[in-house]
Amino acid sequence: ATWRREYAIINVGDLDRAFQDGDTVDLETLRHKRLVDGQYDGLRVLGDGELHKRLIVKAHHFSASAKAKIEARGGTCEVLPGPKPVPRNKMKPRPPKYAS
Repeated sequence: ATWRREYAIINVGDLDRAFQDGDTVDLETLRHKRLVDGQYDGLRVLGDGELHKRLIVKAHHFSASAKAKIEARGGTCEVLPGPKPVPRNKMKPRPPKYAS
């Protein structure tokens, strides 16, 4: 399971309860507010719950409903680049040497 990516998942309803109007939301601020703990490769924002504040949200993925709710309140959704893929070995095996 080394190829698997682990994402922290947060709903807009949780953001509405934890942050003030105009705050910037990212993985670090979520850790600071203790909404996320542990190591994750990225952040996903889902649209469950209601949002009543204007937030600047920086995440790796937004559901369509989350993006609509954030932008409807005048907030912004900044999509962060995903984690870099793990390089795979591109070397081709050498042909076997035959004894003559």
